[in-house]
Amino acid sequence: MLESVIMQDDVTLKIVHKISEVPSADWNGLVKDSSPFLKWDWLDSLEQTGCVNEETGWLPHHLIVENGGKLVAACPLYLKLHSMGEFVFDYEWADAAQRLGIRYYPKMLVGVPFTPVTGNRFLTADGQDRRSLINLMGRALAKIAVDNKISSVHVNFCLSDEKEALEEAGFVARLGLQFHWQNRGFGSFEDYLGSFRSDRRNKIRRERREIARQGITIRAVEGSELTPGQVRTMYRLYKGHVDRLYYGRQYLTEEFFDAVLKRFASHLCLILAEREGRIVAGTFNVSGTGVLYGRYWGAFEDRPFLHFNVCYYSAIEHCIRNGWERFEAGAGGSFKQLRGLDPEPTTSVHYFVDGKFRAAVERYLKQEREMIRRKREALLDHSQLKPELQEP
Repeated sequence: MLESVIMQDDVTLKIVHKISEVPSADWNGLVKDSSPFLKWDWLDSLEQTGCVNEETGWLPHHLIVENGGKLVAACPLYLKLHSMGEFVFDYEWADAAQRLGIRYYPKMLVGVPFTPVTGNRFLTADGQDRRSLINLMGRALAKIAVDNKISSVHVNFCLSDEKEALEEAGFVARLGLQFHWQNRGFGSFEDYLGSFRSDRRNKIRRERREIARQGITIRAVEGSELTPGQVRTMYRLYKGHVDRLYYGRQYLTEEFFDAVLKRFASHLCLILAEREGRIVAGTFNVSGTGVLYGRYWGAFEDRPFLHFNVCYYSAIEHCIRNGWERFEAGAGGSFKQLRGLDPEPTTSVHYFVDGKFRAAVERYLKQEREMIRRKREALLDHSQLKPELQEP
């Protein structure tokens, strides 16, 4: 485990190995209304139920900043023993480092485990100089890496102001893409369909009719309406899906699903497909301020168009019904664009202790950023939305 206490004037930076070492009210006071995945109950549930620990390769090392004994900034930090569960893929970097005789793992990661969702990675109190605090934490993370002979520090799915402050501290930026749905003032699902070119609009209607023809109904269940039985079934769906994937790795435990129902239900939304009174498929989603985040999917039956209807159409319909502005369906899957989700850029930043290795990665990232920009332009050229509704 990393141990570090850094003093600067009246400011103290230190590592805590459990989120429970920080009072929940103090931590959530920094989170405010930003990403729900940063809230104390979510992070503590991951720790308390065995999802993040040495066995899974995610060791909590949260960095906190105190001024006069008062918490003024923090970031969720993990010592990583591998690169799985991050969704910013650096396996090639690890291979290159090994060829150069650099021990890549363990590494340090600022982010939320298993969650490719953009949001604050550096939490700062109101009334503080946020840019200076982010820069301070970035320099502290770099020093901790050097002092502990750690190869690198990675900050995944961060905000633009964090990127800028961390670049000043020696981090280099990486660009990525995700597919998001934007609510353009739709009053109904039919309004949403009206945003498509005619051929795609007709295909979606056929896919919806096919589900109804099979006798399947789909509904969203959230908050206080959720039952332990539904959440336990969602766990079975999640586990079954992971078990079927050759690259799948189960991180979340049944105890975690139980814990978030008790502690986090106001942010949970299950979309359940039922046939003859029995759940046949479902998705586990988390809601924030005007945003729905699609996280986990599973099905007990393999039926045509079931995945698209549960994961996308019903989630989008729920967003429209609630007046929410965005639906983020997670990483990967250009097929999402056929359902009206267009590519949006994501950002990560990275610090490497070895100067030569850092220079090589920086050259690679410069080329990759340009490739990602061109890819996004090409994808937007093939958007299924009417041209007047496409984002620039």
